[in-house]
Amino acid sequence: MKLPSRIVCLTEESVEVLFLIGEGYRIVGVSNYVVRPKEALSLPKVSMFTSSSYEKIEALNPDLILGFSDIQSDIARDLIKRGHNVFISNHRSLEETLNYIFLLSSMVGASDKGQELVGSLRKKLADSKNIINRPIKVYFEEWDDPMISAIKWVSDLITHVGGIDIFRDKSNGSLAKDRFVTCEDVINANPDIIFGCWCGKKVKIDQIKSRSGWENINAVKNNNIFELDPAIFLQPGPAPIISGIDLLLGYLV
Repeated sequence: MKLPSRIVCLTEESVEVLFLIGEGYRIVGVSNYVVRPKEALSLPKVSMFTSSSYEKIEALNPDLILGFSDIQSDIARDLIKRGHNVFISNHRSLEETLNYIFLLSSMVGASDKGQELVGSLRKKLADSKNIINRPIKVYFEEWDDPMISAIKWVSDLITHVGGIDIFRDKSNGSLAKDRFVTCEDVINANPDIIFGCWCGKKVKIDQIKSRSGWENINAVKNNNIFELDPAIFLQPGPAPIISGIDLLLGYLV
């Protein structure tokens, strides 16, 4: 049996998983957005999230290409038509993320290491379950125009540690448009804390404060608006659990 030995990763979570289980040496190309771990930074960059350089990918002679979500379906289609083996995951929740880690580790013949990693992540989750002992309403903003609320795994994290995601019901939507919210929605929900985590650009906290009608929101009145790192929170891999939980608790406890 020949395992994949030249893997191209179109998104970040697969890179971090493979390095954490000791299989990072199999990776030959990564996304332009990869920042974890540092060892991956020197690898050839071949892909943005919604576009890829097929020529750069093919120059690396990959035997497996890994991507994430329906947003990369066109890239996957093109690469498959060009004769490549492509695996696209579409997990959204924390539990699905743990399943993904085990699946990916099995694909490279490292299921035991994958189980160990999943076990350590489950322990981190168990140790942080409902650690917040007071009701805190949270608005997590993934994008500002249109305003997009927390994706499922982020909502899961907020809920897991004991926070209240004010748009928890929207997190179940698989598409970004399912999580669109309005200024009025946020005003009516009146969050105690606002997290800005804009994918690909810096959060403008003053801009959030100056939105019409938001001066009466508790989070704005109490200056509880903070920027979170999208490299940690907006990838469905180990990072939200390993680093994201501690960052959330730093603001919420």
